[in-house]
Amino acid sequence: MRHKRMMKIFWIILGFVCFGTGTLGVVLPVLPTVPFYMGTAFCFAKSSEKLYAWFKNPALYKKHLESFVEERSLSAGAKICIFGTVTALMMIGFLFMKNAPAGRICLTAVWVWHFWYFFVRIKTAKGTVS
Repeated sequence: MRHKRMMKIFWIILGFVCFGTGTLGVVLPVLPTVPFYMGTAFCFAKSSEKLYAWFKNPALYKKHLESFVEERSLSAGAKICIFGTVTALMMIGFLFMKNAPAGRICLTAVWVWHFWYFFVRIKTAKGTVS
């Protein structure tokens, strides 16, 4: 019983960390909003029905995540924003690994997988641009 309560607290705390980081991502172009909001939804769904219902209510959720959760699709703008942010961050790591070819190979493989996942596996929501 104690283990269950500790896990619930863990998921709640992690959910709020993801929510705060995702909300910062709305105004900071370096932080992607959608992946952190996806983490928030996952954590709140595992920990509390009330928190999950609260999270699904605001406009931020509806704008950035609702189509993904309900239809497994993202707007073209959201896909480009997420992919662009990830590419920029991975490029920084790639540049710092000039003496680590294995690290560069791993980053390149992750980047290719990311590209494939976002543009092949996730549908593009119709009629949306943002």
